[in-house]
Amino acid sequence: MLYAQDYETGALHDLGSHKVTADEITAFGRTYDPQPYHVDEAAGRASAFGGLIASGWNTAAIWMRLYVTTLLPDAAAEGTVEGSPGVDEVRFLEPVRPGDVLSGTCEIIASLPSLSAPDFRIIRNRGRLVNAAGTEVLTLILNARFRSRPKHS
Repeated sequence: MLYAQDYETGALHDLGSHKVTADEITAFGRTYDPQPYHVDEAAGRASAFGGLIASGWNTAAIWMRLYVTTLLPDAAAEGTVEGSPGVDEVRFLEPVRPGDVLSGTCEIIASLPSLSAPDFRIIRNRGRLVNAAGTEVLTLILNARFRSRPKHS
């Protein structure tokens, strides 16, 4: 089990990659962000984007999936009644298109005591997704609640 103290400030974690599909973009768009360029290829071509693009929230969800499946399986990352303190500074930097392969990273930028739950720390993570050309498409700051290492008597 990995505790808050095991996530060192400055550590950079590779989260792997995800290939985006048109079906994924349109399914997410229809369900959560039904703007024309997220749900219809022809409408996307007629837009300023020149084609179908993923919702920024779809892109953020891709990063979250990579983060959860890569960094959290062995972590003592648990919510309390208050849950996670949230996400800061979400930036959708470039359109994500069908066929894009997005690679994620997570950099630990701070470890802070939780003011509301003394057995937890808040780990601030800088998340990043880049496409195959190395262009950033998403950045965010995630504040995650991790359990502190138990004190042994």
